[in-house]
Amino acid sequence: MRGTYTVTVGNKGRVVLPTAIRARRNWAEGTTLIAIDTPTGIVLTSRDEAERLLRDQLAGTDVVTELLDERRAAARDELGS
Repeated sequence: MRGTYTVTVGNKGRVVLPTAIRARRNWAEGTTLIAIDTPTGIVLTSRDEAERLLRDQLAGTDVVTELLDERRAAARDELGS
């Protein structure tokens, strides 16, 4: 972790991010952010960063083939039951 910051939720649910975070992340006014609710807390990231993370995690995987294999196995199980 680079730092710990305290933020407050306003009466309309608004949260102001500290300048240091916005500057480090290059989040200018109008930047679209994605909030991901996880069991351990909230992850706040930009769309570009989320896309990059997802691409890195999926690199080298063939999602279509994996899905087809799962569907074929499920169909075999249904026919065998």
